[in-house]
Amino acid sequence: QVQLVESGGGLVQPGGSLRLSCAASGKTFSIHGVRWYRQAPGKQRELVAAITTGGTTDYADSVKGRFTISRDDGKNTAYLQMNSLKLEDAAVYYCNPRTVFQRATMSFEAVNYWGNGTLVTVSP
Repeated sequence: QVQLVESGGGLVQPGGSLRLSCAASGKTFSIHGVRWYRQAPGKQRELVAAITTGGTTDYADSVKGRFTISRDDGKNTAYLQMNSLKLEDAAVYYCNPRTVFQRATMSFEAVNYWGNGTLVTVSP
């Protein structure tokens, strides 16, 4: 059973920073391709950032230059560093691993895991 533990959300003032973490449990695999989504009240879930197996990153236009997605393969954890936060960044942020490396087969596997989300509140 895969478990994803997201953390790092909280209350921050505009202009502040937060770092979200997404730790995956399990010793038989490691997460590689990961996406971060967010959903604000009354809005659709939107893709914020993505990192591929090879480490290529991509960002929504609204967060380019402010957010950075990364991962630590040794810790089986993905991160979303969020700087210069704006009021409109407030949302529940979800980690979504899309590719894992299966140690048993020594191969990559497409998956679609979701965390429970972590709340980011931006307020003066």
